[in-house]
Parts: sequence; C-alpha cells; structure tokens
Amino acid sequence: MFLALDDFVAHVVVDAPAAVIPADDVPLLMLHSIGTSLGVFDPQVTALARTRRVIRMDMRGHGLSGVTAGDYSMALHAADAFKVLDVLGIRQAHVLGMSIGGRIALQMAAMAPARVASLILFDTALEFPPPEAWQERIDAVMARGTVALADVVMPRWVVDPTRPDSLGLRQMLLRTDRVGYAGSAAALRDARAAEIIGKVNCPTTVVVGDLDVATPPETAREIVAAIPGSRYVEVAGGAHLIALERAQAATEAIRAHFAALAPEQGAEAGLAMRKAVLGEAHVARAQGNVTDLDAAFQDWITANVWGGIWTRPGLSRHQRSLLCLGMMAALGRHEEFELHVRATRNTGVTPDEIAEVLLQVGAYAGVPAANSALKIAKAVLKEG
Repeated sequence: MFLALDDFVAHVVVDAPAAVIPADDVPLLMLHSIGTSLGVFDPQVTALARTRRVIRMDMRGHGLSGVTAGDYSMALHAADAFKVLDVLGIRQAHVLGMSIGGRIALQMAAMAPARVASLILFDTALEFPPPEAWQERIDAVMARGTVALADVVMPRWVVDPTRPDSLGLRQMLLRTDRVGYAGSAAALRDARAAEIIGKVNCPTTVVVGDLDVATPPETAREIVAAIPGSRYVEVAGGAHLIALERAQAATEAIRAHFAALAPEQGAEAGLAMRKAVLGEAHVARAQGNVTDLDAAFQDWITANVWGGIWTRPGLSRHQRSLLCLGMMAALGRHEEFELHVRATRNTGVTPDEIAEVLLQVGAYAGVPAANSALKIAKAVLKEG
C-alpha cells in the first residue's frame, strides 16, 4: 500500500495471519538498512507473519517510497515511522531495525517511549564515525549515483557477495535514488550517541554478526551497556546485513526476543490469558462459583491449559480459538463450544470463519455434530 505522509508517499507492506487481529495485538515494525528496501526482511516475514502482524516500510528516499531533497536526520526518519503507525491506527509497536533502521528504532524509543513496546536491533550503533567518511560517500553518490559505492559496501554488507541474496542486495543498492541515499547518509553522519543514552529503557535485544566490520560486536556491546537489561546475541558467520545472508539465525533471534517477553508459563500467565480470551466478567463469575470440589481442577486448568498451552508462541490466539471451536463441535462438547463462540469477540474469529470450521466438522465429524454446533453459534451470535 502507499500512504500519504506530510511531504512524501510511503510504501508500506502489512503481513498478518489470515484473521482479524485482536484489539490488544502489538505489531512488529521493521526498518531496513541504508541503500536497501523492505525486501531485506522477506525471510523473517515468511516465518513471523503466521502468528504476528508485521509492518514494513520503505524509508524516505528508498525502495518505492518518495524522495525528498536535502539532508535527512534520525529524528525525521523516526517521525516518518510514527506517522505510518498513526495512519494505520497503531498506538504502540515492537520495532526491529537493521543498520540505520536500528538507529532509527533507537531514536523512536528515545522520542516516544510509550509507543515502542520493545526493540530488536540488528547490526547498528549509537553513532557511525567518522563524519568525513559519510560526507565522502554523499559526494560520490551525488556525483555518480549509488554505483559509486557498490564495490566498496558489498564486502562490508555480506561475507559472500556471490550468493543470490547478496546479488539481490547489490541490485537494491543500485536502484536506490542518489538523493535518497545521500539524505540518509547525512542522518548517519550526524547521529550522536547523546541523543539516545539514558533515554531508552524498553526490553531490547541487540544482534550482531561476528564478522560485521561496519558495526562490529564491540559497537553492539556499547548499545547493550547503554540500555538497562538489554540482551546481546552474536550471529556466527554473519556480516552486516544478517537478515538475508544469515536469515535463519536472524529469525531465531527475533523469536527468542519475543519468547523472552512472554510471561512465564504457569498460573499467572494462564489467568491473564484466560481473561483475555474469555473476558474478565466470565472469569470473575467462574472464580466466584469455585468450591472445594473443583478448586484444584480450576487451578490445574488455569496453570496448565491456559498458562501452558494457550501461551505457547507456535500458534496465534486466533488460530487456537479456531481449533477449539472445531474440536468442541466435533466432540459434541456443547457447553464448551458455546463458551468459545462467545470468546470469538476477543480472539478475532469471524462468523464467516465459524461457518467454514463447521463445514469442516460436517465433512469429517458428521452432519449431526455440525448441525448442533450451528444452532448454538447462531443463537450466540444473534445476541450481538
């Protein structure tokens, strides 16, 4: 899609599970490196979008986004990202950035802490000295285009420039508008650590390739030292742009980040999940009706089913909701089926999806089971 911001049109791609997103979903915003485009994250999106909404944008002057003249800044890029979230109606996001994208992500967290749920930083730095090297790049690009940089930056970006994905990165660079590249290079030239230090406190994972010469491991450790409680991950055999060249390791680092954010499995996480799916009013009523006869059973369900299974990252809440509906209908567990139809108000499952699930039930568990479930679903949905 293309979104009109204040002074340019941004190219944005949103990937998500094939479902209505729950209201409490916090999406992942991904910000690419200088001289590339949102396509650098294709391998991660394939894996992550099964269970999470993923937003990518071509930053100002790159990819299919519009180009504006003059020097850009980290604050300008950060403002662009916030405007994209605003247009999409998103209050808060996890933010992943690679290289300049990581520095923009840090700027976002410093500018508006409440809007950044967490950070995943790939091969980036607090600042990128020396300034004169960036000015030389700007002058070369403005004179000859990005072709002037290709042979210089490719050995810094990747370990093996002959791989197909490395050749793809080279094409991204060659197709980047010279004005857009120069504008972002100015942002890298002018970035200062003082803009960030002491201002970022959200959960953060700092990931770096052990062979990165552009922003080496010691640079990544400086970020870790500047952000309380941040995690450090080093990718073996990775250079500067690990999202493509070390795609699996990069994806696993992202998954580990979100796993660390998830509440520990058990009673506390289970109670929170139970309330999120079934609604606080229902859970309060259920807890009010607990007696000595079923207290241990209810504790077991909360800790082990809601807190041990529903909290697992392998399926989204929406997907688990669909599975529950199908199984309860097929097994004729009408009370539980009704309960989970009511829960669709919180899980994002639509009436059309319920209808499709019950067609599957009719095909594989029998028409009587599906027919009974349809009657229950129609009555619950009619309540509004």
